[in-house]
Amino acid sequence: DVPGPSDPYLREHLHWIVTDIPGTTDATFGREVVSYEIPRPNIGIHRFVFVLFKQKRRQAVDPPSSRDHFTTRSFAEENDLGLPVAAVFFNGQRETAARRR
Repeated sequence: DVPGPSDPYLREHLHWIVTDIPGTTDATFGREVVSYEIPRPNIGIHRFVFVLFKQKRRQAVDPPSSRDHFTTRSFAEENDLGLPVAAVFFNGQRETAARRR
């Protein structure tokens, strides 16, 4: 939904990539390829998705040149990841500042 839900022409924006996570642990044990960027929706409600792929083996993954214009499908194909094994969706909306009385 970047830059906004009514005109998401940039579509996906990359917030995080972690690879080589051992199956019995969590992301802190993996290799962070792209550092986590907190969601910062500017207007309206934005959809956010975390996608988990099972790697066939440990592998070197080059970070994308930009967080903008990221395409999960292309990234998965380029890195031979197959289909996702899990995904989590959530919506986020910017809180408006409280008005002073």
